[in-house]
Amino acid sequence: MTDDRISLDPRTLRGLAHPLRVRILQLLRDSGPSTATLLAQRLGLSSAATSYHLRQLSLYGFVTDETEQASGRERWWRAVHRGTTVDRVDPDSYGDFEIYLRAVAAEYAARMDRAISELPTRPADWANVGTLSDWTRQLDPAETEALLAELTEVIDRYRRAEPGSCAPEGTRRVQVQLQVLPVFDEVQQ
Repeated sequence: MTDDRISLDPRTLRGLAHPLRVRILQLLRDSGPSTATLLAQRLGLSSAATSYHLRQLSLYGFVTDETEQASGRERWWRAVHRGTTVDRVDPDSYGDFEIYLRAVAAEYAARMDRAISELPTRPADWANVGTLSDWTRQLDPAETEALLAELTEVIDRYRRAEPGSCAPEGTRRVQVQLQVLPVFDEVQQ
């Protein structure tokens, strides 16, 4: 992958505002290059539908051809960036932004569901590793941004799971999910 992260703007947000595109992009980021056929098998879709969404992702700069693995008629795709950020949301893009965020939230929920389902089959040394916890704090916007920056700094100190690379012995991919969200639906005390 050439760049670390892409920051969404109104144009690129439009290209990613589809649940299937969010899922395809995440699979390419997590597992490395793939073909439309292989992705379609993983997603339970037709190759034609997957190809269409890959072309849309390519049009908006999220994926590109992976020429190193191409052979014959197979077209391989890879993610261009390791992650996605949104710095500011244009009010005219709120609809696309909501679609994108709901797709991301659904993907995160599916990951948690898979992890919970795997609990009984985890190796012994991984049986009690991880958490599904929450904490509520009373913060202002600046403190909220500072908290997020500090948590990101801690996460960035740890080894990244790179698709296709040899993992050090005894390690497993660990997904860190972090939601830092203000709460506006309750009475302030």
